[in-house]
Amino acid sequence: MCGISGELRFDGQSPDREGLQAMLAKLERRGPDSEGSYFKDGLALGHRRLAIIDLSERSNQPMHDEKHGLSLVFNGTIYNYPALRKELQFCGHQFKSEGDSEVILKAYAEWGVKCLQRLHGMFAFAIWDDKQKKLFVARDRVGIKPLYFSINNDRLLFASTTQAIMAGDKSISSELDPLALHNLFSLHAVVPAPRTVLQEIKKVQPAHYMLFDTAGNVEEHRYWTLLATRPRHAMDEDEWIDAIHTSLKQAVHRRKTIADVPVGVLLSGGLDSSLLVALLSEAGVSGLKTYSVGFEDHPDEKGDEFEYSDLVAETFGTDHQRFVVSNSEVLPRLPEAFANMTEPMFGQDAIAFYLLSEVISKEIKVVQSGQGADEVFGGYFWYPQMHYSIDQGIGRFSKHYFDRSHDEYLEMMSENYHVEDYTSALIEAKLNSFEADEYIDRVLALDVTTLIVDDPVKRVDNMTMAWGLEARVPFLDQNLIELAARMPVEYKLPNGGKHVLKQISRGLLPDKIIDRSKAYFPMPALKFVQGEFLEFMREILLNDSAKRRGLYNPAYVEKLLKNPNDWLTQLQGNKLWHLTALELWLQQNIDNK
Repeated sequence: MCGISGELRFDGQSPDREGLQAMLAKLERRGPDSEGSYFKDGLALGHRRLAIIDLSERSNQPMHDEKHGLSLVFNGTIYNYPALRKELQFCGHQFKSEGDSEVILKAYAEWGVKCLQRLHGMFAFAIWDDKQKKLFVARDRVGIKPLYFSINNDRLLFASTTQAIMAGDKSISSELDPLALHNLFSLHAVVPAPRTVLQEIKKVQPAHYMLFDTAGNVEEHRYWTLLATRPRHAMDEDEWIDAIHTSLKQAVHRRKTIADVPVGVLLSGGLDSSLLVALLSEAGVSGLKTYSVGFEDHPDEKGDEFEYSDLVAETFGTDHQRFVVSNSEVLPRLPEAFANMTEPMFGQDAIAFYLLSEVISKEIKVVQSGQGADEVFGGYFWYPQMHYSIDQGIGRFSKHYFDRSHDEYLEMMSENYHVEDYTSALIEAKLNSFEADEYIDRVLALDVTTLIVDDPVKRVDNMTMAWGLEARVPFLDQNLIELAARMPVEYKLPNGGKHVLKQISRGLLPDKIIDRSKAYFPMPALKFVQGEFLEFMREILLNDSAKRRGLYNPAYVEKLLKNPNDWLTQLQGNKLWHLTALELWLQQNIDNK
C-alpha cells in the first residue's frame, strides 16, 4: 500500500522535478517507509512506499523491467500474486523480488492490458512502456484504491490524492464543477468518477484503464462489468449459504495471509466486522488484534457500541483495544482530518476512522474492515423501500436515497452553481446500464460499483492511509461480489437485510450480535448539533473565506443555523453539517494550498 504520482509531457519538454518532489511530499503519510523517483525524457514517476509484502529493498519502487522496457508505480495489494508468479515463471519470467509489484510488471509483459483480467485485489498503478512510448494506468474493479489525474495540452499529472496533484502544479484552477456539486449534495458526498468537485482534476473510473501517449492521445476502456442476473442452474437457500460462506472465508483468509506483517481487524461490534473475527477464528487464527472506537454519549443516543465489540472480543479471545474519543478531542482535530481527505466527505465516521487509525498505526500496518457488506448483501433500510415501491423511473430511487430534491438544491446554492437535474439523469442511466433480473439487483450493482466507491470505501482508505495504515475489505472481494450479485433478492432483504450473512453467522457469533437492530456508526456530536459544534459550523459557514466563495444562498444557511437539528436528510444526515463539510474541505485544501 503506497502513494503514487507521475507526469507525462506532451510537448517534448522535461518533467518538472520540483513538482514531482512536491507531490511526493504530499504522499509521505500514505507511504512512510521509503521514497523513489524515475525520470526519462518526458516521463517522471514517483512513489512513497508502505512496506507490507516483501519488506526488502528489492520491492522498492519505481520498479523496472529492463528487458521489456517497463517501469511501474503501484498502490494496493494483489491477493492472487503467488499463483500468478508461478504461472509467469512457467512462462519463462525471472523475478528479482518476492512481492506482488513485480508480478504486475511481468503480467503486463506477458499479457499486455489483458493482465487486468488476471489481477485479483485492490490496485491503482501506472506502467510506462518505453517501447510503445505509452503510459498504462488502471484502477481496480470497485475503486478501492484511488487514482486522480489532471490533463491539459502540455502534460498529464496523476497521483493518489488531489492534494498531490495540486502540489505538483500550482497553476491548477480551484474552480468548482457545478455538476459534481449537484452529485455531492444529492448522493451524500458521492461524486461518481470521472468527476471531482474540482473542474481540472478527474479520477480514473473503477474497472477502467487509460492509455496516454507522448502526443497527448488518450484512450479509455472498461475491462470488467458486474452481472446481476440469476445463474443458469438454480440454487436453493442452503446452497447459496454454503457458496457465500465458502467465498467469504476465502476472501478473509487471503487478506490475512497475503502480508509479511501482522493483520488486525477494525471491530465495530456490528455483524460485519464481528463475522470477520469469527471467520478468522474458524480458520484457526489466534492472537488476533482487534480495535474499537467510541464517542461521548448524547441524551438521545449512545456514543459507542462497546457492549457488542467487547462481547465479540471475549468470545474469540482477541487482543482487543478500545479507544474513547471525547467531544473535546473531536472539534480540534476536524480541520486536520479534512486536510487529509482527497475529496469532501459527509460521513460522520470519517473523524472516527482518522483518530482510531492514528492509534492503530503505532502498533500495526494492516487491518481488515467490514465495509461493503451492506451494499453487497442488502443491509440498509432503503433497499426494501425501493424494492416494494410502486414508483416508476428515477423516483423509485431518489425518493428513498437522495439527500435533497433538485428544487431544494437550487434554493441552497447561489445562482453561479445552478444546473439542471444532472444527478437524476446520471443515476437513471447507470441503473439502466446493468444487466439484471430485478430492479433491486440494479440498485445493489450501482451501489457496489459506483456509490460505495466514493463514500465508505474512499472514507476508510483516506483516513487509514493518512497514518500509513492499510485497510483491507474482504466483503468487496471480486469473487464474492460476483457471486452475491447473482443471488436472489429473497436471500438478502429478509430478516432486516443481510439474511444470508445472518444465517452464516448463526452458531459462529453470539445471537445478541446477529439479532440486534441495524446500527450506524455513532458520533452524536455531529448528528445532534449544538453548543461549540454549532458555533464551529457557524464560523466555517460565515467567515470571510466562505463569503468570498459565495457557494450558498445566505437565507438557506440562516434557516439551517436557526434550527440545525430540524433539517435532516432521508438517510438522517444533518444538512447543516453537509454544508459545513464542503466549506471546511475547501478552506483546508484550496484556500490553504
